[in-house]
Amino acid sequence: MLELAATELFVRQELTKVGPDASHDWWHIERVRRLALSLAEQENLGAASREIIEHAALLHDVADWKYSGSENASRNTVQAFLESQGVERDTMDAILGILAGVGFKDELAGGCQNITKELAVVQDADRLDAIGAVGIARCFTYGGRFNRVLHDPSILPRDALTKQAYMDRNFQQTTINHFHEKLLRLKDMMKTDAGKRMALHRHRVMEDFLTEFGREWDGKA
Repeated sequence: MLELAATELFVRQELTKVGPDASHDWWHIERVRRLALSLAEQENLGAASREIIEHAALLHDVADWKYSGSENASRNTVQAFLESQGVERDTMDAILGILAGVGFKDELAGGCQNITKELAVVQDADRLDAIGAVGIARCFTYGGRFNRVLHDPSILPRDALTKQAYMDRNFQQTTINHFHEKLLRLKDMMKTDAGKRMALHRHRVMEDFLTEFGREWDGKA
C-alpha cells in the first residue's frame, strides 16, 4: 500500500506550486484527514477502508481547480503520482473515485450516484470543515483571496445553482451569498450518520453568525 509519508510529502510539494490561501492550505487538509478518520471510526469502517480514506483525504485538494484553473488537473496529477508509487489498480481506482465525487460542484452536476462508504466519509469531512466557526473563517479568507465584497444587498443569492454557474469566475459574487448558495446547504447533504450529527452544531453556528452580521450591517446591534 502507498506510504503515508510519501503522500504527505507529495501534497506539501503540490501546495507550493498552486499557492492556495489559508482556506485550502495544509492545515485544511490535516483537519479533513482528522475528521475523516474520526467519521470512519464512528461508522465502524475497517482498516482497509480507513487506509484509503486517509490517502484520499490528503490528496483531495491537489491541483484544485479553484487555484489551478483546470478541472482535470487534480485527477491527472494525482493519478501520475499514484502510478509513480506503484499503487495497485483497485486502490488507485478507489482513491480517484473519491476525488472525482468529493466536490460540491460534482454533486451539482448529478454526481455521487454510487456513493461508497469511503467517499461518503471523505466528502462529509471536507464539508464539515467548510461550515461552523472554521468554515466562517475559511469563507472570508477565500473571499479575500479573490477580492469579493463582503456583502451587497442588491446582489441576491442564486437559488438554482448549476455546476457551470458555481464555477463561473466572472459572476459578481459576494462572500455572504456564498453562505446561502453553498454552506447552508451542506448540512442536508451529509452522507454519514456521524457527519449529520456533527453538521447540526456547525450549521447553527453559521446561522447565529449570519443573524448577527445582518443586525450589525443594518446598524441594529
